[in-house]
Amino acid sequence: MKCIRSTLLAAALLATAGLTTAAPPAKVPQPSSQPPAGTSITIYSSADPAAFNPQQWVFNQQIGNNNVSPSEIPGFGVVQEVREVNLKAGLNHLDFTNVAALIDPTSVSFKDLTVPRTSVWDQRFKFDLVNSQKILSKYLEHPITLYSPVGLRGVKRITGVLLHAGNSIVVQTGHGLRIVNAANLQQVHLGKLPHGLMTKPTLEWLVDAPIGGKQKILTSYQTKGLTWIADYNLVLNSANTGASLSAWVTLLNLSGKSYRHARLKLIAGNVNRVQPQPQQFGMLMRANMQMATATAAFQQKAFFEYHMYTLPRRTTIHQNSTQQIALFPTRPHITVQKEFIYNGQNNPWWGYYGGPNLARNNGVESTGEVGVYIRFDNSKRNFLGIPFPKGKIRVYQADPSDGMLAFLGEDLIHNTPANEPVFVKVGQAFDIIGKRVETNFDLNNAGKTLHETFQITLHNHGKKIAHILVQQYLWRWSNWKIVKNSDKFRKINAREIEFPVDVPADNGKKIITYTVRYSWR
Repeated sequence: MKCIRSTLLAAALLATAGLTTAAPPAKVPQPSSQPPAGTSITIYSSADPAAFNPQQWVFNQQIGNNNVSPSEIPGFGVVQEVREVNLKAGLNHLDFTNVAALIDPTSVSFKDLTVPRTSVWDQRFKFDLVNSQKILSKYLEHPITLYSPVGLRGVKRITGVLLHAGNSIVVQTGHGLRIVNAANLQQVHLGKLPHGLMTKPTLEWLVDAPIGGKQKILTSYQTKGLTWIADYNLVLNSANTGASLSAWVTLLNLSGKSYRHARLKLIAGNVNRVQPQPQQFGMLMRANMQMATATAAFQQKAFFEYHMYTLPRRTTIHQNSTQQIALFPTRPHITVQKEFIYNGQNNPWWGYYGGPNLARNNGVESTGEVGVYIRFDNSKRNFLGIPFPKGKIRVYQADPSDGMLAFLGEDLIHNTPANEPVFVKVGQAFDIIGKRVETNFDLNNAGKTLHETFQITLHNHGKKIAHILVQQYLWRWSNWKIVKNSDKFRKINAREIEFPVDVPADNGKKIITYTVRYSWR
């Protein structure tokens, strides 16, 4: 290993010195063109689809809830802009206005596309934005005129030097001090805007330009207050054999800036960042949602170890708003399967720690619920084959009598690559009931074996045969064997087996029995 490192170090030194080594240097791919003019934005998300509600954040922002900071939104954006500026030869103080209020100043990059030798010596982020309190604070010890209502129609004029600005305004007049409640003022007359206050967040650079003239400047930075989540809608046909699938991306922008006519990219995947976990809020709030009709959906491609979704048109992402864009065109003819799953175990993940779990009553409680799932293959043969970002999927079905959609249930899906199956838990079956009973428990401490027998009974009160997957978790010890079984089963993993069975319709019944032997030394 030491020899290899020495060889690599020697090769690096030769390359730095401009000398030729035996192997030609690898070619680094170069960008095919200049960065696009205007604004480009890439949004990353770490939002949990189960708990994250974009409308709640907009609502809290609108009502001025100071306990909910937009900087805690689970996601961020990388903003890239190309602007044309006038520079003189030598040092310039360049104000780059209208950047995101939640910008990370340490992430800013600057590049002169016209004159690459232009450099930045110093940078400041100015965020002392205009509001009434800040303006008044700038006028301390300066003349000010107040207009305060008197009676129903009268107005009193107060002129003097401002000594204090807050809930009360203190003015030194020619006749003494006057204290006026700020809430009772009708008008305040001031001079011009004091120096140092900004109407928009601004980056100020000290730029050294070798030559003057109009130059194109490329900047990029990270900002908080941006995120996105995916939502899917699955509409089943009446036979539960086919469906249409649509997908939407919901953007949330509380970064302190609108991005007009911007190029948009989304990154799906877990990007590591050094930061504390964002706080989640569970309230459900209502707010206005902007619905953007998509003329073209996102185009996806693999990017590093993630997936990138690029909108092939420009869009405007307004500040303090949510916006929905189609993730991909609706797929109207995908094949689906309805599946029933039953395990009957209250807590299927009882475990063992350093030895077999021999407690007689552990894990024998029975539940009757049979889960209903919709399964489909995310493959090109099924008109899909699309990497699905994690999100919430909702399932609907039309009532044949009038065509009205009925909501059947919803579930979460994880980041799902192409050619992987998707399972959606819809709810619990109404007409199918299960019961799981332990019929034998035989512990032999001397022989270090345990035999346990279960009987599982399934009742189908529906009008169709029900195909049910009966899943059983063998959790007492790692060394087990099924020594007797009434039906064929398949081993799913080291702790799980599955019985696929059919239960007759019209009050039909199916009984499954099996005996498992655990052994240890």
